Amino acid sequence: MPVPEAVRPFWNAFAQAQGGVDEARFYEAFAFGDSPAMADELAALVMQGTKRATAGALWAYEVEAKPLPRPGELSIVTSGAGLPLCVIETLAVEVRPFDQVDADFAATEGEGDGSLAFWQAAHAAFFSRECAQAGRVFSPDMPVVCERFRVVYAPPVG
Repeated sequence: MPVPEAVRPFWNAFAQAQGGVDEARFYEAFAFGDSPAMADELAALVMQGTKRATAGALWAYEVEAKPLPRPGELSIVTSGAGLPLCVIETLAVEVRPFDQVDADFAATEGEGDGSLAFWQAAHAAFFSRECAQAGRVFSPDMPVVCERFRVVYAPPVG
């Protein structure tokens, strides 16, 4: 996927700061969640270093005919308004049933109080909305794409 023009200057600044980056490693520019407020809240957790993982319904990838992220790929995280904030590198991707996501992954995702119980409640609600858009119904054994990442570029704010 080519780097979208809207974030091209940000990508170029990242590439220059790194001394060059293979553009073939670009995966996507995206905002977390399904609302501008959620995008801003989750991006802030990434910028603070609290959120180092994310999860998505496998069905949503299938509906969009979108390949799963692979280790080494780079993505630009944007705000709810679409402004680029940082570049993340995918470290690991694993597909597992929703009810088999463990406490370690929930803590790495860094949302709420970091507990598995919070993760399950918040993600059951999110995946229910995501599944409805994909014409599916949330279930405890639905496949979830669990991605771990690290921030590789975050320019100073201001």
